[in-house]
Amino acid sequence: MKYIEIKKPNLDYYSAEACKSLRTNLQFCGSDKKAIVFTSCTQNEGKTYVVLNLAISLSEIGKKVLLLDADLRKSALLGRVDVVASVKGMTHFLSKQASLVDIICQTNVPNFYIAFAGPVPPNPSELLSDTYFDHMLAALRESYDYILIDSPPLGSVVDSAIIASKCDGSVIVIEEGWNSYRFEQDIKRQLEKTGTPILGAILNKVDYSKSSHYGYYGKYGKYGKYGSKYYGEPYGKTDSSKK
Repeated sequence: MKYIEIKKPNLDYYSAEACKSLRTNLQFCGSDKKAIVFTSCTQNEGKTYVVLNLAISLSEIGKKVLLLDADLRKSALLGRVDVVASVKGMTHFLSKQASLVDIICQTNVPNFYIAFAGPVPPNPSELLSDTYFDHMLAALRESYDYILIDSPPLGSVVDSAIIASKCDGSVIVIEEGWNSYRFEQDIKRQLEKTGTPILGAILNKVDYSKSSHYGYYGKYGKYGKYGSKYYGEPYGKTDSSKK
């Protein structure tokens, strides 16, 4: 198992409290909710950032947590942690080029482990649909208290629905004012069709200067948007002009 060092994000008061609230609510969902997939409607709603901080928060109270990067098309996780060494990822395992031990990295945060996505494969949906993925989750459930899965936006590709059908619960991350209500409801219905319980939705990047509500994750004024809206290109294609 490879060891990596990550830098914990420095959260402001509102974000830290919201993260603790999210952690508590997740625990109240029950100990049988181990493998949980996180998705969003579109790209850039802050899903990866939310999942990363939730995973760290759970590990800080003694839970053994694995953050599984299942966005095989356009991963954002590797760009959020500083990893100098070469690491193998999910695509290596699912294509039978590496063992499970080879792709799981132990971090400098006690109880926190990460498995990265790996190189972009030609057949991500097929890899995720394979029973090999099911067997992997079954094995991980025996070793970890929580397996938090960062998956692609469901409004772009079907991968998240495939993953959700194999999980114990799902969560939708929604940026305030980013999508239409109708589109968000469409995504919710797609997730419901998988048969996996929707544990809740996280309203992210809330502008507290305009809102009197508490418990939402993220502060728009501090984090800003992570990029422009994503239209007109297949999910997974990188456009360097949008960096």
